[in-house]
Amino acid sequence: MTGKFRIRDASVADIPIILQLIRDLATYERAPNDVVATEEGLHEVLFGTEPSAKVVIAFENTEPVGFAVYFFNFSTWLGRPGLYLEDLFVKPEMRGRGYGRALLVHLAKIARDHNCGRMEWAVLTWNEPAIEFYKKLGAVSLDDWRVFRLTSDGIGHLAES
Repeated sequence: MTGKFRIRDASVADIPIILQLIRDLATYERAPNDVVATEEGLHEVLFGTEPSAKVVIAFENTEPVGFAVYFFNFSTWLGRPGLYLEDLFVKPEMRGRGYGRALLVHLAKIARDHNCGRMEWAVLTWNEPAIEFYKKLGAVSLDDWRVFRLTSDGIGHLAES
């Protein structure tokens, strides 16, 4: 790692940085026009009365170089909480310096401190560099599981059925 590197919890003042990192992530994942998040919306869901997720931001000196968005879920079989990593992103030009690994180590410490039974996340099937990176850290692919999703329209339709 070069320069002065640090990871810290995001604050309300970081909302513009978070939104920009979300946009950078969407561009990397080939979906730059899919971001509908706003600063106002992020304020409510991250720092409102019932926060839905937490964010940590990685900095090199004063420059934000990446972030992780996570929340706690629950394993009924383990009877313990889990940490779900919604997004991990390091700016492409800042990769190869250990920042992604440092973010995951930081999250592993949070998971350990919260007595989590596991950490989980999803990765796009085409993202071979990320898949190899996760494997090197000891993560295993759950090939027997398939992710399902309802979007807001589907949620509304199901709720009204």
